Amino acid sequence: MDILKTLAQEFSVKEEQVEATVALIDEGNTIPFISRYRKEVTGGLDDTTLRELNDRLSYLRNLEERRAAISALIEAQEKLTPEITFALNNAKTLVELEDIYRPFKPKRSTRGSVARAKGLEPLAQYIMEQRDAYDPAIDVYAEEFICEEEGKEVPDAKAALQGASDIIAEDVSNDAEIRKLLRAFTMANGSLTTKGTTEESSVYDNYYDFSEPIKKLKGHRVLAINRGEKEDFLKVSVTLPKDDGIAQLVSRVVTNKKSPALPYLMETLTDAYDRLLFPAIEREVRTSLFDDACEGALKVFSENLRNLLLVSPIKGKVVLGYDPGYGHGCKLAVVDQTGKVLDTAVIYPFRSKGRDNEDDLEKSKTIVLRLVKRHNVDIISIGNGTASRESERFIAERVLRDPLCPKGVKYTIVSEAGASVYSASKLAAEEFPEFDVMQRSAVSIARRLQDPLAELVKIEPKAIGVGQYQHDMKQNRLTDTLGGVVEDCVNGVGVDLNTASYSLLSYVSGINATAAKNIVKYREENGEFKTRQQLLKVPKIGDKAFLQCAGFLRIPGGRIVLDNTGVHPESYAIAEDLLRRFGFTTQDVGTANLALLKFKAEQYGTAKLAKELGCGEPTLLDIIGELEKPGRDIRDDAPAPILSTDVLEITDLKPGMQLKGTVRNVIDFGCFVDIGVHHDGLLHISEMSDKFVKRPSDLFSVGDVIEVLVKDVDLRKNRIALTRKGLGK
Repeated sequence: MDILKTLAQEFSVKEEQVEATVALIDEGNTIPFISRYRKEVTGGLDDTTLRELNDRLSYLRNLEERRAAISALIEAQEKLTPEITFALNNAKTLVELEDIYRPFKPKRSTRGSVARAKGLEPLAQYIMEQRDAYDPAIDVYAEEFICEEEGKEVPDAKAALQGASDIIAEDVSNDAEIRKLLRAFTMANGSLTTKGTTEESSVYDNYYDFSEPIKKLKGHRVLAINRGEKEDFLKVSVTLPKDDGIAQLVSRVVTNKKSPALPYLMETLTDAYDRLLFPAIEREVRTSLFDDACEGALKVFSENLRNLLLVSPIKGKVVLGYDPGYGHGCKLAVVDQTGKVLDTAVIYPFRSKGRDNEDDLEKSKTIVLRLVKRHNVDIISIGNGTASRESERFIAERVLRDPLCPKGVKYTIVSEAGASVYSASKLAAEEFPEFDVMQRSAVSIARRLQDPLAELVKIEPKAIGVGQYQHDMKQNRLTDTLGGVVEDCVNGVGVDLNTASYSLLSYVSGINATAAKNIVKYREENGEFKTRQQLLKVPKIGDKAFLQCAGFLRIPGGRIVLDNTGVHPESYAIAEDLLRRFGFTTQDVGTANLALLKFKAEQYGTAKLAKELGCGEPTLLDIIGELEKPGRDIRDDAPAPILSTDVLEITDLKPGMQLKGTVRNVIDFGCFVDIGVHHDGLLHISEMSDKFVKRPSDLFSVGDVIEVLVKDVDLRKNRIALTRKGLGK
């Protein structure tokens, strides 16, 4: 297989483009670096496409390695024929390769191998000849194989025929083309069927008596069914009409339907199907469904995570983080505009379970008001976990309505998914050794409003809670994929070299955890970085690492203006030459003076200008954009979080009510929207628009602020059904 040609065809790009991209990957360049600073080489492939190409490259290389290994193993047995070589060379998947190798794989004793050891293979071949007429007859010929020798006992003709049947059944089940045919037929015509193992009601009620064609089965159903099976609520099987399945074998094996061998063959094919083939095909189909479902769920999870990490930060505000709780109280933490912790406290507004204790409420209100006034708090950020609804009511009705509360203070509900994971982590203990777990959580809740990306990178991506069935997926694949998403987001936004935590720095292109810690240590010992070039003084940051990371690190107020832009140091001379050509200097970077730079460059001709400057046109356009708006945050264009001053209860909701909400999670069958009542509402895919919607992610992303109508409210189950039908959208 020509890997480069295959990749070019699959990704619809030129072969030279793929060759150059693969060379960059093999040289050790990171995906963010290639995507951002080697656009001329890749033809402008974005980071998502580059990661997919890299994954596919790894798969195809593994495929080639396995192809060569299998070929060598078969050759060592002196059984490699031109036909087998042809089949190996044309296999497109690892499954197809293993099917070809199956007959040659060393195996434990089987009924077929035992029959071969007894010398019954000639009888099996005799039957497979499928003659018009047999002389001697098959059952008569079978008598010649009767044997009393110890270890090779064949007591009678019936036993000989059974042994021959076992050999044929094994050969049929090991035939790569037959397995491929039956697998494809089952995928196209089979169904996944589930039955409940208990009468007890559970979240799997819908699957207690369920069957759906495999070709129509949605990935989220596959993962739900697998989980139900794992938890012993469901019994799952792949079903296919037996006659149809056997007919596929007949079409490949039977060459003469008038042969006296037909009855023997039909019995053998039925045995091969029931005992060997279909159970194996069922396992392979289930594995294939699981793999496809995982990949689909990974895409949804990745997209949700990307959108959550790129939620618009609330900059320049003092935030009071509020971690709700009952028995252990509600932990508070005030952080300044930079995220520095100013104050902490604990309140007990719900100490008496089942009713409000007025004395506790008053004491709690006094503490919150004192913190708000002392530190000029702008926003109160409330976690959405246990006691969130009661906390929201307490803040809205007790604190914000109090005459002593400064005007303009607002609150918002923040997802605290993963906050407990972070709070109990080694990283949190290192960052706040003097705080207990809940105090750290309050700090995290405050900071994730100020800068979601900087805070959420401290949490294992799969614990952030914007996926579906993440615990049922292949964990290594999940970790690698989500880590790539975080890496792309961090590098896409850029990182302040002088304020970033080592957890944030560790996601920067070319910087590992050790180097990230060394950067922080160097900063603590030597003060703030004045230039990007100083990075080369940090242990574990050599020329190669510097090349990969420098463009993604920012130094606001540093000695070199370009160090606060996305212009890579390797292009500083080009940027300065560009400025000189049109009468500017680096002092004009980011000022209104550069407003006409792009216009002037276009008038001159960007292609011509790029050639004269010695760079590619995409690089030139990126440089111009960075010079015009240095330090620009791509998240500023995202919807801002909804800030509130009053509380809404689920009992206040009525069908037809129009509300504004924030998309918290997007899944295969819809999305969950926070409309400010503690319980997220479900906007089902069928209710997203007056038009047909193929995928929820085509319309909405995590963090989007959207208008919805209340369709139905189930107070008993705390379920809210939303719709956008009739909104003209």
